[in-house]
Amino acid sequence: MNFLSQLLRGISFVPALVSGIEQMFGGKSGSEKKDAAMSFLENASATVDAVAAREIVNPEKFREGISKIIDGTVQCLNSSTWAKGGTATSSGATASK
Repeated sequence: MNFLSQLLRGISFVPALVSGIEQMFGGKSGSEKKDAAMSFLENASATVDAVAAREIVNPEKFREGISKIIDGTVQCLNSSTWAKGGTATSSGATASK
């Protein structure tokens, strides 16, 4: 599977992942929830394999990009009806840097 396919497949799971992390770690800080999401994504998307295959030549910048995707997803979810149920607030679900 080429790199672009892996990346797009990984991104498609971010909204569900963020929602699941919020449900499991609702009482934790935003940064703790973001760390859990980052850890899961890194493992699930086979980042290690991509780095080994030289498809990701700068792992730190790749991680930074994934971090921004998670932040954007949280921002979108917090501004939607998803947050109205009281399970998330803009301060509770927002991942900080």
